[in-house]
Amino acid sequence: MIETFLTYLLSERGLSKNTIEAYRRDLSGLERFLGGKMEDASEEDLLRFLGELKLKGLSSSSICRAAIACRVFYRFLAREGVKERDISSYLESPRLWQLLPDVLTVEETDKLLNAPEDSRDRAILHTLYASGLRVSELCRLNINDVGDNALRVWGKGDRERVVPIAKGALDFIDAYLSEREAENEALFLSKRGKRMSRESVWKMVRHYAKPLGKRVSPHTLRHAFATHLLENGADLRVIQEMLGHASVATTERYTHISQSHLKVSFDQFHSRINSSK
Repeated sequence: MIETFLTYLLSERGLSKNTIEAYRRDLSGLERFLGGKMEDASEEDLLRFLGELKLKGLSSSSICRAAIACRVFYRFLAREGVKERDISSYLESPRLWQLLPDVLTVEETDKLLNAPEDSRDRAILHTLYASGLRVSELCRLNINDVGDNALRVWGKGDRERVVPIAKGALDFIDAYLSEREAENEALFLSKRGKRMSRESVWKMVRHYAKPLGKRVSPHTLRHAFATHLLENGADLRVIQEMLGHASVATTERYTHISQSHLKVSFDQFHSRINSSK
């Protein structure tokens, strides 16, 4: 599909050969990241790919270029009917790299979780952080998927897993359900009584994250969940199981995030010490 797209760019858009080759490199990198399943990609997959580039130390301009390639490619797939819809809507030019998930500190996470007064929004934020779910997994939850101390989650490829969840998050879910009037098997409902969409959750998270001054998405809370667990001594294999990663290699990127976060904290600490002398 990549070659068909590149032929389209060359013949119908008249792009230069250098630009075509840049698109080829970026999309080939995405294809490797997705394991060849380009047509099955989701918004989260695109952000994870860009996040991987950031972790590798690529410049913001290189990440921006890769994001533009993803954006144009998936618009093309939607127009050709390969994808039912355009999944690149969250990749906003020209500062696309700002959408890459930042690691939230524990203090920032607390501020975000305590921001909503609405019981549904509070329950959603706490569930995302307490379980590390993908936003698509959260939206698929039904009421009967909530147990006494765990969630039954349907992940990629319809793989089922059981994810432990903190009692505090379960209490917020119970509080929300006790106030809810609509009859629906879905756990989280829109204001119209329908199952929550991924887009609605994205907008809600961004709304409450504005005071933090960071571009935060549901996936940022998944990052925070894994990173904070790792920083507090959790085993990488346990985190892998909870996140639903098929390979521990995918989970290992949180090691790099954690180390990077630690270095920043270390540098800030020494800056304060030196300035006080």
